[in-house]
Amino acid sequence: MPTYDYVCKACKHQLEIFQSMSEGAKRKCPECGKLALQRLIGTGGGVIFKGGGFWQTDYRSESYKAGEKADKPATDAPKPSEAKADAKPAAKKDGKATPPAGPSPKSKPDTNA
Repeated sequence: MPTYDYVCKACKHQLEIFQSMSEGAKRKCPECGKLALQRLIGTGGGVIFKGGGFWQTDYRSESYKAGEKADKPATDAPKPSEAKADAKPAAKKDGKATPPAGPSPKSKPDTNA
């Protein structure tokens, strides 16, 4: 529901009224009681974008995006050896981490045989 600005033509009293868009304009001034209230034309509300989803580059032209890709150096991608070293063990459905592949520290070969 919008807020409308009003001014009384008789006593020059200014006020804001929070009312429905389908509701008619008010006519009676709450200050002097005369039927001289007039709704003012406002500039309207501004659009406010909140959150992290609206970026300047979201709506770039295709030619700009193609030029941006051409300007990027090819060394940005991690090397396969670095990707494996930085990899974290996958999590199971119950939230516990899966141990890395290879021999388990608990299952050491029996040397007493």
